Amino acid sequence: MSDTASLSSEAGAGAPDPASHKHLHSEHNIGYQMRRIVTLVGTEIERRMEPLGLTDAQWKPLLRMYLDEETTVAALARGCHLDAGAMTRLLDRLEAKGLCRRTRSLEDRRVVKLELTPEGRTAAEQIPGIVGRVQDVAAQGFSAEEFRQLRGFLARLLDNVQVFGSPACHNDNEGSST
Repeated sequence: MSDTASLSSEAGAGAPDPASHKHLHSEHNIGYQMRRIVTLVGTEIERRMEPLGLTDAQWKPLLRMYLDEETTVAALARGCHLDAGAMTRLLDRLEAKGLCRRTRSLEDRRVVKLELTPEGRTAAEQIPGIVGRVQDVAAQGFSAEEFRQLRGFLARLLDNVQVFGSPACHNDNEGSST
């Protein structure tokens, strides 16, 4: 089966025809469009986080610590999709700013627990409002139902592409000419 035929059968009914190459142009490429949205929204959130002294990388774990009162370094790294080294460096910066502290678990010394300082809690309490206001701007012109549908479509897209990291996906492409 040719690569194009394989793509057509994988895409299913209603998907763009891969042979047309229209999907390669930025205005038709969902990957490009999603990356552009993420970049613009992320830049605006980071701009609005400046008064709190937080970068894009820093506000996310701070918010997770605020929402998940009982959290560990390992759980936070998983939740933020970071490796242990990156999370350690990020926590070093947050600790240096006086926003959080790490403590060893009394039950298991291998476990490092995290807690917000009063300053960290004050900053973290402001994050949901900032993120919500940016999302409200992004959602302008959508009805509540359209926005609910959009979230559903995005969840389906995410489910569809989760396979890309699986061994089965890599085995399917072995021997292809691409």
